[in-house]
Amino acid sequence: MTETVVSGTSPASPAATASPAATAPVHGTGGPGGPDGPGRAEGRLRALDGLRLVAALMVAVYHYAGRDGEVSRAWGTSPRVQFPTLHVFASYGCLGVQVFFVISGFVICMSGWGRTPRSFAASRVSRLMPAYWAAVLLVTAVFALPPVVFAAVSPSDALVNLTLLQQPLGADRVLGVCWTLWVEIRFYVLFALCVVLPGANRRRVVMFCAGWTMAAAIAQAAHEPLLDLVLMPEYAPFFVGGVGLHLVHRDRRDPYAWGIVAAGFLIGQHYAVRRLSGVPDPHAFAHRTSLGVVLVVAFGFVAVGAIALGLLHRANWRWLTVAGTLTYPFYLVHEHLGWVAIRFLHRGLRLPSAATFALTLVAMLLLALLLNRCVEKPLAPRLRRALSRA
Repeated sequence: MTETVVSGTSPASPAATASPAATAPVHGTGGPGGPDGPGRAEGRLRALDGLRLVAALMVAVYHYAGRDGEVSRAWGTSPRVQFPTLHVFASYGCLGVQVFFVISGFVICMSGWGRTPRSFAASRVSRLMPAYWAAVLLVTAVFALPPVVFAAVSPSDALVNLTLLQQPLGADRVLGVCWTLWVEIRFYVLFALCVVLPGANRRRVVMFCAGWTMAAAIAQAAHEPLLDLVLMPEYAPFFVGGVGLHLVHRDRRDPYAWGIVAAGFLIGQHYAVRRLSGVPDPHAFAHRTSLGVVLVVAFGFVAVGAIALGLLHRANWRWLTVAGTLTYPFYLVHEHLGWVAIRFLHRGLRLPSAATFALTLVAMLLLALLLNRCVEKPLAPRLRRALSRA
């Protein structure tokens, strides 16, 4: 599984990944990492919670019905056979990752505003790691069971995965989606060094967005692996666009903010089309059209923009907050454990494809609820407090 084919796609966000901003009037949720601490219910951007879950479900639909590979072993045949119509639309679900990155840019900017570097780092580590550690251990244990026929990573590589540095260290990944968390971490570091450390303000954030956009374009032209690793030209426009949308949220009349958003969308859709639109090939799983890719990217920007402008303030239902808390653990476990569930339900119990698909989604959401209640809620606050006091 590689980033090139968007296998094991995140957010997120993995992700995604938010915390209350000290000076911002609202609270929200970010990329795959999700919410990050208590906030006044009336100030929470609950629509952003709902959008995160939509992005996670897009990725799950892609992993279950929008691609070949290991999931074909789970179904027994290609998802093209299982879902003759759905598989075409499901193939666009990989773009849920780009939506996660836009959300993450919005919320990390809100998170870092008024925070100290220590507080910012503590919020990120405490939000990402407990559920991630639990997911790595759970998937490793399940894949080690004799009835589960999917290949497991070596014990050494599984231990390396607990650091979240398996990709730069060249170890096999336990979770396919973890590549997006590696992207998110690099964004956090850039934002922390350039904005949080010197102190967030509008001018510094604008300069960060402009500088990163230009530097990423130079890195793309230079074809220098180190610059690509640090500046992430392919993903930078989505984070930058999200940061710009937070500036719009703070002042909708700010022309620089709108310019940042426009640049993020225009450059981001270019990379998405170049990487993910399909050239006609009779052997391809499905053909993503350029227009289709652009429309999904536009959906991510427009949806976050509508939230930033307050157009979705009526979407303030409490269940959206619950949906937001499920997004990150769901995102972590849905792919590999979903394969196991699909194989058991479809090939073991002989359930129809549609019923298997629906029950697998429900099972992964219930597992996410369990991880949130039993792992994230008790451990994340303790880890945050420990890191904040250190």
